[in-house]
Amino acid sequence: MSVQFPPSAAPRSAYPVEALPEHVRGLLLRLAGGAEPVSAYLYDGAVAAERARALRAALPDWAAVHYAVKANSFPGVVAALAPHVDGFEAASGTELRLALEAKPPRDGAPAPVVAAGPAKSVPLLTELVRAQVACVNAESLLELHRLSRIAVAEGTTVRAALRVNPARIPLGGSLSMGGVPTQFGVAEPDVPAVLAAARRLPGLDLTGFHFHAASNNLDAEAHAAYLRWCVEWSGRTAAEHGVDLRQVDIGGGIGVAFEGEKPFDVARFGELAARVQPPPGVTVVLEPGRYLVTDCGWYAAEVTDVKRAYGEWYAMLRGGIHHFQLPTSWDIVHNIAVLPVEEWPAGLPRPAAEDTCVTVVGELCTPEDTLLRDVRVDRVRAGDLVVFPCAGSYGWEFAMHSFLGHPVAARHML
Repeated sequence: MSVQFPPSAAPRSAYPVEALPEHVRGLLLRLAGGAEPVSAYLYDGAVAAERARALRAALPDWAAVHYAVKANSFPGVVAALAPHVDGFEAASGTELRLALEAKPPRDGAPAPVVAAGPAKSVPLLTELVRAQVACVNAESLLELHRLSRIAVAEGTTVRAALRVNPARIPLGGSLSMGGVPTQFGVAEPDVPAVLAAARRLPGLDLTGFHFHAASNNLDAEAHAAYLRWCVEWSGRTAAEHGVDLRQVDIGGGIGVAFEGEKPFDVARFGELAARVQPPPGVTVVLEPGRYLVTDCGWYAAEVTDVKRAYGEWYAMLRGGIHHFQLPTSWDIVHNIAVLPVEEWPAGLPRPAAEDTCVTVVGELCTPEDTLLRDVRVDRVRAGDLVVFPCAGSYGWEFAMHSFLGHPVAARHML
């Protein structure tokens, strides 16, 4: 079995410490003065809120923004976003309860939550029906039958959309995820039969369609074309099969630019989206997650040791992939800044690597606990802090917390 490492960062250098906002540096240095080694996430709710405001303001009135809670479920982050999004996308009972606490339903209106995810259990479907969520994105005919049975037993009606795995999305490159075997949604050739069966089910209000066929897209024009395709396909299919179309959910997929990449042009996306004309009364739902929260988070870990082995330098962290698994799992170079900490116990040697390349590793008993390889640093010493910016999405939630039983990373709102 081969070991999975993130790609080499060479010839990149670490970010200068000034790349870290002053209030981030200040809190981290205060934490470094405590009794425990630092291993923590810091979140700035104002950064996430501003990203949500900008996206919402760029979109037409027929669009709705539902934050995908899976990207970052820290209650402070969810609460910071709540005033600036139309609702939330939840994929579990825990996420549903977080969303309802942050944004309760108003005046008898449906709860502002769309629910997604494969293999939903009967208890989860029951909780969604009882919560009267705005829409359950159903993944199969069996799931629709289960929703119908639960709704009838509860004496209510459940709003549902059919998730579709389209045969082809008119987009090139890695962006397109349609037309391949997957556990998600109903394959497009099977849609007519599923719709015919769904229309006969009691307690089920079929409102439209759900897609998630684009991922990590930095091309605003391509994403607008994807939105247009989803709307036009839904309109045609609803008309052909007698569906009272009221919602088209295009999923997430807006990408985040890392070093050297061009950021997603939200203004251009909004301009092109405004040229699309959904049928009257149809809401187009977007489910951004990563796009709203990546920039609002930093992961910081204390360097417990610095050592050299056969010509290569290693910075050893009080942390690792059990806290921040993203760089290894997603095969990305996730750069760092080194925050110097001057306090050091008297009488202890303080190893350091200077003007050289280092590999940043964690405390787990596996070589896969590698977060960054071959990044050039001016200096990193035992006791300094290594800080990963752009760690607000798929960080704490995505990590393997229980491996070896080390303490989980703390989380702080700035």
